[in-house]
Amino acid sequence: MERLKISNLFILLSIFLASTPVFAGALFTRDEQPNFGELINFKTSDLCQVAEASSKYLTEHVSDNKAVHVGDVIGHDVSLARVKETLAFICDTYRADVRAGRNSRLHQQAFLKEHFEFIRWQPDKANASAIAGKSTNKVKSRLLKNIPEQQLLLTKYYTKLLDGSNVRTEHYNQALYQLPSDEHGLTLADADIQKDTLTRYRFTRQDIINGALLEKKLAKPLVWLTEEALHDVLLQGTGVLNVDGKVRYFNVHRNNGIAYDYAIGKREQARYWYFAEVPSILGYGQEIEDKIVIKPRVTLAGNIKQLGLGKLMLLSFNVDQKPQAHLAILADEGGAFDNNLFQLDFLVDSYRGWEDYYRANKHLPDYANVWLLLKKQYQGKP
Repeated sequence: MERLKISNLFILLSIFLASTPVFAGALFTRDEQPNFGELINFKTSDLCQVAEASSKYLTEHVSDNKAVHVGDVIGHDVSLARVKETLAFICDTYRADVRAGRNSRLHQQAFLKEHFEFIRWQPDKANASAIAGKSTNKVKSRLLKNIPEQQLLLTKYYTKLLDGSNVRTEHYNQALYQLPSDEHGLTLADADIQKDTLTRYRFTRQDIINGALLEKKLAKPLVWLTEEALHDVLLQGTGVLNVDGKVRYFNVHRNNGIAYDYAIGKREQARYWYFAEVPSILGYGQEIEDKIVIKPRVTLAGNIKQLGLGKLMLLSFNVDQKPQAHLAILADEGGAFDNNLFQLDFLVDSYRGWEDYYRANKHLPDYANVWLLLKKQYQGKP
């Protein structure tokens, strides 16, 4: 999925990585005395929802080798059992605090230090520097070169609020299309076997914009929007649309098999995504019905392939010279994270555009201290 990756002064980190070996534990060190800021600006109820959804995926999709694994690159006795125990502890704590009528202990530094082990994540600066040296984008190159020794690059992403229509009009003249009719009922694996015969693989984005699907009614339009909005949603992967006064959510389902080309603009991309209507904003998942429901300020996108899904992370950084911290869960991914162990992407919220996003998030820095948290062993419920 190509989501819109936003950093202050920085749009969508383009990554062309030659794989550099990173040995298990080389970038991850146990930290007995973590120093982090005040835990604010996130909802523990949302954190629990993402934790439960991530744990459910880990339990029900053991065959997903891309996401359901310990993350050998981390080392330090990480296991799937400990990851799921950590996610369960998040919700146990949240619910115990609600029942007791007290403020969440997940906002207390002392509670975290008592109940969690901290594994400090240090950036893979060698890879970051190699990319910076090849980049022709001055802003990107500067950000990569300036990654601190102990901090990760922290980009941000958001879902874009758009308007749409149930019917085609002169203004709303481009559709988000459902999977073509010849693919209904096929699993992703089945479709891959039959790809030479399927409609999905036949057309480029430009073909579809010019009416290739519409003329022969090869796929059903889900909703209509402007061409500019279509390009934005295809880039981002999620559409939050106001359609005749009702907010509806659309998520990428399967694409036409053409790779995203970071060297060209969004209008020139040949890659095209078919969509499905969904009940909320979704993160990782191989099939649309299995994707994880994610929430702003408690969700991270990153290198799930190497780190594994569902890792609880603590981010700490300075805002107006005051340290603050967030708990968030690795529950989403993106094409920019292949072989990338120097960056995380923080889901901030939904906005109409760059100006709204910038006003709400301009205080957030480009780098953050990051720890992986695991519930300490041999401790009971809170």
